[in-house]
Amino acid sequence: ISQRAKDEKTRKLLSRIIRVDQAGELGADRIYAGQIAVLGNTPVGPIIQEMKEQEQEHLETFNKLIVEKRVRPTALLPLWNIAGFALGAGTALLGKEGAMACTVAVESVIGEHYNSQIRDLMEDDPEKHKELIKKLSKFRDDELHHHDTGLEHDAEKAPMYDALSQVIKVGCIGAIWLSERI
Repeated sequence: ISQRAKDEKTRKLLSRIIRVDQAGELGADRIYAGQIAVLGNTPVGPIIQEMKEQEQEHLETFNKLIVEKRVRPTALLPLWNIAGFALGAGTALLGKEGAMACTVAVESVIGEHYNSQIRDLMEDDPEKHKELIKKLSKFRDDELHHHDTGLEHDAEKAPMYDALSQVIKVGCIGAIWLSERI
């Protein structure tokens, strides 16, 4: 395989990762914004706010990378903006347990997603991608901490937890698939 072909493969990999992760972090920020709109003045409000602040840090990183690496953002950002807020507010209307069930479902998918991206970058060139791998690993750890926080705050007591969780997970997987491509 020629160096040019290898460089193009790397460019496509980075573009896909940065595009989908920016979209995902925007979606997560909006989910937490929706949850705060409903539950912000309840005892769980500060916990949701703290998770939202971490998502904002992640989003700022990908917003910078979009510009630095000259990556086209997904055309679906306006949809994820609205859908994220609606998902956050909608699950929060089920109570703290519904909001936390949403967090657990989303973060379990995102944790696996970041792991998959880290593997792809390691396979491509671990030295060249050292900084991005480090960022993705930190963000993955943050997301898994959010997942565990959701479980600690009664996510599994949400109404129809298993069904709710599955629907949200399928939605996240679909959003990832679309954002990588559109």
